[in-house]
Amino acid sequence: MDAAHSVGGATNHEGRSHRKTWLWGGIDLGGTKIEVVVVDAAGRVLGRSRRPTPRVGTPGDVVQAMYGALEEAAKGAGTLPRHLAGVGVGAPGSVDADAGTLASVSNVGQGWTEPYPIAGDLADLSRTRVVLGNDVQVAVAAEYRLGAGKPYRSVLGVWWGTGVGGGLVLDGKPWRGRGAAGEIGHMVVKPGGARCGCGRRGCMEAYAGRGCLERKARKAVRRGEKTRLFDWMEKRGRDRLTSSVWLKALEEQDLLATRLIQRAIRMLGAGIASAINVLDVDAVVLGGGLGTRLGPVYADRIHEAMRPHLFLPERQPPVKVAALGELSGAIGAALLAEPLMK
Repeated sequence: MDAAHSVGGATNHEGRSHRKTWLWGGIDLGGTKIEVVVVDAAGRVLGRSRRPTPRVGTPGDVVQAMYGALEEAAKGAGTLPRHLAGVGVGAPGSVDADAGTLASVSNVGQGWTEPYPIAGDLADLSRTRVVLGNDVQVAVAAEYRLGAGKPYRSVLGVWWGTGVGGGLVLDGKPWRGRGAAGEIGHMVVKPGGARCGCGRRGCMEAYAGRGCLERKARKAVRRGEKTRLFDWMEKRGRDRLTSSVWLKALEEQDLLATRLIQRAIRMLGAGIASAINVLDVDAVVLGGGLGTRLGPVYADRIHEAMRPHLFLPERQPPVKVAALGELSGAIGAALLAEPLMK
């Protein structure tokens, strides 16, 4: 696996003996949660932590929450952040790995537009080296190396969560294009259609992303439609319609939830099939919060929704649920940091 350049961070001489154990931290920065793991050279998770992503505040507040979760995960692994060989961060938005900055973030907290030195800030707090990568790209790389993508040479990862992200491994190599390859959520599946969080219309994410699904559900309730989605949300102590709430609603055959998810499946099928027509990959790996939660049932439905749009339906690739589950992103981020010690 190729690595991004490291950014800043003090080297702690006291910690060198600890670093010989070769432990890495991985942080998956999501719209709903921050997932953190500490792994060894074999990719085994030795420590884990999860915190809600701050909904208000500055990018610096997001970094502070990331560091707090990193401390917890490191403690679970019997170490400290400064003793880690490196820390990788998988983040949504526009990633500049060389500069360690993150910009154009819409699904995290209040979001931000201008580049923010997230890797440098985290390196200063953790006192170790930090690398930054795209959240879905690192998750797909982890599935390719350790999970559902292992049997294949080329895979398309579709991360169905707060938004809809994508990542590619082509002929055994991660493919990032000029930096934005794999943004499948922003393929247009309905010209002039629903408004997406990116500001454009008709994107697949505008129909399938969890954030857009929730906005549509709230709008439907204001129009007088009946649903128990928000009752289940409150009972679970959530302030958002999380993947577990959607699963409960589908299991209970809630009419609004079922209709919205059925439309999401149709749009996912059309968009993924269009990507397959261009790339002809061996398999699709379905991940993300909704993808892993609903995948055991809905992966087959997405597979069927793809068929009418495929140029060669007789060669349709399988749709596999991410084997590393909700830890794909955090483990992938840790693998991103692995070459720092080699």
